Amino acid sequence: MITGKPQFGDDGILFFADCAVNPNPDAQALAEIAVATAGNCKALLGVEARVAMLSFSTKGSASHPDVDKVLKAMSIAKEIDPSIQIDGELQADAALVPAVAARKVKAESAVAGRANVLIFPDLDAGNIAYKLTQTLAGAQAIGPVLQGFAKPLSDLSRGASVDDIVATARLLLGVR
Repeated sequence: MITGKPQFGDDGILFFADCAVNPNPDAQALAEIAVATAGNCKALLGVEARVAMLSFSTKGSASHPDVDKVLKAMSIAKEIDPSIQIDGELQADAALVPAVAARKVKAESAVAGRANVLIFPDLDAGNIAYKLTQTLAGAQAIGPVLQGFAKPLSDLSRGASVDDIVATARLLLGVR
């Protein structure tokens, strides 16, 4: 059972990536997604991104090639942008909830328990999480915003409401 409305991210805003395009990105692509999304977080919200590389494992609690991919992606992202605040591998609760992060993450982390950017390891995880968040929490989905193009671009879900479409258009046009 899930109850209540906890506050996450900055002013309740979280960036989810990738939830719409890349079915199974390799570590390089995942790192590039993380860096681009961190840049968009800063550009759109004016806050420093705290990027959580999500996994079913937190800090070695499981061993699997999928965990290895996330760890490699985090390392590559740090090479691309050494200034990025990024941590992983983190389960979603360790990324978002300070009390859980305190129990699961023993090392110092600027991200654990405080993430505002969630990088999902594959399209299944990202799309399912965003649809569940939208449906169960009543959250508004703005986007998806496709990154890496010359101009802003979105490929809205067939389930998008009029409010979702207007909010996405405003975001892409830079209208507050």
